[in-house]
Amino acid sequence: MRFLGIGDLAEPPAVAVVVDVMRAFTVAAWAFARGAEKIVLAGSLEEALALKASHPEWLALKDGPAAPGFDLVNSPGLLRSADLSGRTVVQKTTAGTVGVLAVKDAPLVLCASFVVAEATARVLRSAGTEGLTFVVTGEDGRADEDLACAQYIAGRVAGTDPDAAEFLHRAEASRAATELREGVRLGVHPDDVALCLELDRFPFAMAARREDALMVLRPAS
Repeated sequence: MRFLGIGDLAEPPAVAVVVDVMRAFTVAAWAFARGAEKIVLAGSLEEALALKASHPEWLALKDGPAAPGFDLVNSPGLLRSADLSGRTVVQKTTAGTVGVLAVKDAPLVLCASFVVAEATARVLRSAGTEGLTFVVTGEDGRADEDLACAQYIAGRVAGTDPDAAEFLHRAEASRAATELREGVRLGVHPDDVALCLELDRFPFAMAARREDALMVLRPAS
């Protein structure tokens, strides 16, 4: 198993687990829990708006505060009351979506956070760990909340029964969590950090694959 930042990826791995705890792939899991059918991962804000323009029924989501043309912000606390039944969400974030597009040629791409940790580990145990690479998306691969989540999932895959409390504590003490709590980042709900630390909140993993010319994320059992 390898743990790499986005910039460290020299070639597509056999199996990629792209980790973004705060907040892209916590938000994605909540979107599926609120009924979303699929999430299209955009490479830029302009692409996200163009996809929405060509599919007016789709919803566009971004980091930061609300902005013209975007329907949702990248906050689990703000998303958890939305009715997304049957909808397609176009997601563009600073790190998570970038990480997925960096490994788009990998045969298996999973998107992970603590809320889908065990479900992700279960898929990996079935798929095998040869060539398994965890992509730590935040802070050029140094974000401790993402690295802690990746290491926890790796332990679950390996059957070492890691103590979740240790890894959750690291995430709670991370720079990203501090910035969310202190309002350094915009488009934030007061419950965001707590929601990002809800271990195994959802029973599904999330797999991204090419559909036509797009990378599309869907729940995976």
